[in-house]
Amino acid sequence: MTEEKVEKNKSEIKKKMKSPKISNGKDLDFEKELWKAADKLRGNINVGEYKNVVLGLIFLKYVSDSFYQRKSELEKDISNPQKAFFIRDESSRNYYLTQKDPYQSAGIFYIPEKARWEFLKTKILQKDIGKYIDEAMEAIEEENPKLKGILPKIYAHTQLESNVLAELINIFSGIKFNYDEEKEKDTLGRIYEYFIGQFASAEGKRGGEFYTPKPIVKLLVEILEPYEGARIFDPACGSGGMFVQSGEFLRKHKQDPSKISFYGQELNSDTWRLCQMNLAIRGIIGQIEQGNSYYNDKFLDLKADFVLSNPPFNADWNPQRLAEGDPRLKYGTPPASNANFMWIQHFIHHLAPNGMAGFVMANGALAVGGKEGEIRKKIIEDDLVDIIISCPPKLFYNVSLPVSLWFVTKNKKNGRFRNRTGEILFIDAREIYTPISRKQYTLTDEQIQKITDAVRSWREEEGYKKYEDISGFCKSATKEEIAKNGYVLTPGRYVGIAPEEDDGIPFEEKMQKLTTELKQYFEESHKLEKEIEENLKKIKN
Repeated sequence: MTEEKVEKNKSEIKKKMKSPKISNGKDLDFEKELWKAADKLRGNINVGEYKNVVLGLIFLKYVSDSFYQRKSELEKDISNPQKAFFIRDESSRNYYLTQKDPYQSAGIFYIPEKARWEFLKTKILQKDIGKYIDEAMEAIEEENPKLKGILPKIYAHTQLESNVLAELINIFSGIKFNYDEEKEKDTLGRIYEYFIGQFASAEGKRGGEFYTPKPIVKLLVEILEPYEGARIFDPACGSGGMFVQSGEFLRKHKQDPSKISFYGQELNSDTWRLCQMNLAIRGIIGQIEQGNSYYNDKFLDLKADFVLSNPPFNADWNPQRLAEGDPRLKYGTPPASNANFMWIQHFIHHLAPNGMAGFVMANGALAVGGKEGEIRKKIIEDDLVDIIISCPPKLFYNVSLPVSLWFVTKNKKNGRFRNRTGEILFIDAREIYTPISRKQYTLTDEQIQKITDAVRSWREEEGYKKYEDISGFCKSATKEEIAKNGYVLTPGRYVGIAPEEDDGIPFEEKMQKLTTELKQYFEESHKLEKEIEENLKKIKN
């Protein structure tokens, strides 16, 4: 970069620093504001690389702001003679504020001076700003062993020019907080989650490897209804969305998310880091391991109360790499061409005696025959399948593969809900969606509630109306019915077709109208053919 260009960039950045135009988080669309501002700076850089750059900075802003907030609280306590922690001597007070324990004991990462956001802002005009950011990440890891190997140290060698990094720092500096810890976590958590979703969308199919759309996660969690003291496991945890939503569910129901134990495993190292940062921003403590869940199960002895997962679909795998007599394959060894029933058995294996699992699965698993069909039959005969939901299309980013949600229960009479022995609830939700673009659909909160209300009515939960089958939507089927249908679990086979609404127009009148319209279309078609012929003659001549 030439000196002239550097000076020009400095001038532009100084102007922008005077009046950042990002809202303070009160506006519900402020995440979109931030995304537009940040995405505008990406240029031609690879989305995957830019993702790590941006999310790393958001994390840095979070830990720094949390540190400032805790430091402010401590300063007030040790300077107030009325407080138990009052320190009379000023030099002793200053020394106390530099110690790690007062921060780490409150669950706050200790941030050394050179890693603090305000310090980085003083280096924003330096052309080697990337070096300062990397040093900040290294310093944070050194002071906080829990973060060792998690934070991105890619800023000195990124393809982004220094002025872009400077502008990103300026953009995120525009987020204003009132040093309210919970609000701050919620705000930056919202930003982080929104950005992960936007990056997933930009990466298309690859983005689906690390991010499950929030409506799907929310639907899974709402049906499982996790509680305090539970162990939650996700052996394909991606960026940690299942854990975040479980925590939000508990907060919504006035329970403490810190009283849940989270366990996760993720193959991709970059995604593993995203997950760790996502949980840290949310204040969630979890044991997240890296590795392949098929061949290197890091939680051999774990029996979880809940398994939540969106595993990779229809993937090849190598059964020969497993030890002989692997206890996970209780119902049979799936073919090497498809690991779907490896995952399903992995989930079942890790359930506690009263445990429940909710997971996303390709629709093919509902009806496939052969070895997989035999495994599915045995699982059904053991009365493990509780609920099956067919999802609408286009919920995933640029992936049209139809999916379903499976809910598996180790004990259908465990006391949480009514005894459902020998029953399976089928829900066909393929027509329940809201388009947000030509390529993508979503589920609104109201649509999620419609589905969960049906489940809760079926389980006879308190406060919900008596369950009734609804043609085209839901059906409670017995194991015997399912056996008669060849152990196929496709909801459409059981719920039937929704009745058409009578519009009051007689059939004869409808038929006459359709005949007239068809005649008009034929006439227009003949007219168009003649016009094409005339045009072709003109071209030839």
